[in-house]
Amino acid sequence: MFKMKLFLCVSFIISCSACGKNSGGDPAPEYLPLVRINDVQQLRDGFAPTTFHFVVSLDRTSSKEVKVDYATVDGNTNSDEYTKKSGTLTIPANSKSATIDIVVRGDSLREENKVFYVQLTNPVNAKITIGKGMGTIFCYGTYLPIDDAGYTSPSGYPGYQLKWSDEFEGYLPDKNSWNYETGANGWGNNELENYTNSSNNSFISGHKYLVIEARKEGDGYTSARLQTLGKKEFTYGRVDIRAKLPKGQGVWPALWMLGSNIATTPWPASGEIDIMELLGNEPNKVYGTMHWGNAGEGSTHIGGNYSLSGEDFSQKFHVFSIVWDSTKIEWLVDNQKYFTGNKSEVNGNYPFDKPFFFIFNVAVGGNWPGNPDTSTTFPQRMIVDYVRVFQ
Repeated sequence: MFKMKLFLCVSFIISCSACGKNSGGDPAPEYLPLVRINDVQQLRDGFAPTTFHFVVSLDRTSSKEVKVDYATVDGNTNSDEYTKKSGTLTIPANSKSATIDIVVRGDSLREENKVFYVQLTNPVNAKITIGKGMGTIFCYGTYLPIDDAGYTSPSGYPGYQLKWSDEFEGYLPDKNSWNYETGANGWGNNELENYTNSSNNSFISGHKYLVIEARKEGDGYTSARLQTLGKKEFTYGRVDIRAKLPKGQGVWPALWMLGSNIATTPWPASGEIDIMELLGNEPNKVYGTMHWGNAGEGSTHIGGNYSLSGEDFSQKFHVFSIVWDSTKIEWLVDNQKYFTGNKSEVNGNYPFDKPFFFIFNVAVGGNWPGNPDTSTTFPQRMIVDYVRVFQ
């Protein structure tokens, strides 16, 4: 008898559910579709405007049209970064999405990325689950305002002729002079950066300055390393490089040279001339060094350093120079000599009488500078005005 009553009760509930009523006789509740808006990230580069397409979507189609109000909201943007917009968006019946288009103005200025939002309110025939879409404008333009203050070297010297120079007057580094080295293999020093050939990491600003930019990208770092192997190689002469340097714990800019025979005579036997190196935690001091030794072994080296008083090398341009002949290499900052490495001090094979090529790079982390910490800000930039070789 008990089993029979239970069966009749269950049958009654199923029957009522099928007819669209609950046990109290009321209509079954209508489940509204859920509406959300996506985030959009796009590059702003150059003067042409770009359009950010924000998709407003439903989790399922509905037999009724869905409406929702929207309006743009500033983040770290201002009134002329994008065209502000507001209105009501309609998603037709039996459709799942519609689009809100926001026009972002073109600009080649290199600056902090910009953020704005599209806010959804007042849904009709739907419920909002994600009501704010974030628009991120990647501002990787190739124009960077640069203060040109600082030391400038003369355009010539008695007894020397200009053999090669790069004044960085184009849009990108000259392919007839420069190669990109790429990769994230530690570069023999347990460095952290991934070197790229992207204009995110190297570009020419205002047809005047080469910019090498180290960036924090997620959990890692990107930067650039340019060299002249096979294109511009020199033995002896005077080298002047006018540059402004980055700073910060773990930031390691360098202007240097390697022996062009490095493929057949491995480092350090090929020789290394560090025209300038700086440890970012000591931004007022630069180092000049010469390295040599047996192939594949640790290097022997001698060098010196030069410090500024009351300022650091990120504030103004300075000229980093070597004067190199068959008997010695001299290091100078703003034409002030601070170290001389003599041939007589180099024991064993002397590699500094053969062609060398240039390398310009900004490393991040490594055995010598250590890694960045919470005090290090990014991006960090080395800005080169010119490189000149006199012989």
